[in-house]
Amino acid sequence: MAVIETNGLSKVFGDLRALDKVNLEVNEGSFLGLFGPNGAGKTTLLKILTGQLLPTNGKAKVDGKDVVKDPMGVKRSVGIVPEVESPPSYLTAHEYLYFVSKIRGVNDVEKRIERWLKFFGMEDSEGKICRDLSKGGRQKLMLASAFIHEPKILFLDEPFINLDPIYQRKCKDYLLEYSTNGRTVFMCSHLLEIAEKLCNNVAVIDNGKIVAFGSLEEVRGESRDLESAFLKLVETGR
Repeated sequence: MAVIETNGLSKVFGDLRALDKVNLEVNEGSFLGLFGPNGAGKTTLLKILTGQLLPTNGKAKVDGKDVVKDPMGVKRSVGIVPEVESPPSYLTAHEYLYFVSKIRGVNDVEKRIERWLKFFGMEDSEGKICRDLSKGGRQKLMLASAFIHEPKILFLDEPFINLDPIYQRKCKDYLLEYSTNGRTVFMCSHLLEIAEKLCNNVAVIDNGKIVAFGSLEEVRGESRDLESAFLKLVETGR
């Protein structure tokens, strides 16, 4: 069953066509990696799919909800990690996770906060205000805030940025378990080597257009790895 669907989705900013008639269908339980050069349209697509940005043309549904007609319904179904770590600077790490938990209406708030602070090794940082956390600490907090309510769908924009190898591995293991249990991951990343170990489906976007979409094996084709296939796809269109 498709939990993410787009049909002719386009977005124009002045003279820039950031998305050009994007068609995607992502099934429940998929781990989709979306790849493309800088400025290809990855973040624009993610923002439209999560109700943060209106499309110019076309339609999109997430978890059966129209992203234009029911953006709040979409947001209730998903967890989001943006490209830039941005927890409120005036809240402590604990306060921020408490705030997110209350907004999400989760049970056992303190138990969940304790779980994710421990998962990310942040027990000693829970009383720090967010502006005093390192970049890695803020990234961990954004990941924790996306995971804490156990959403049906995760939208992740460069989730491994600023994480050291230990926590990259922990996150990879968690995300693989998460998708194996029937939940869906939509991940934008430049880290093709990591993504190749995680994703079972791949989409490549360039100049706002989807230039490849399918299983990892289909997109990789005869190339020796995903990076080689990606470079070939992008260079072919230029």
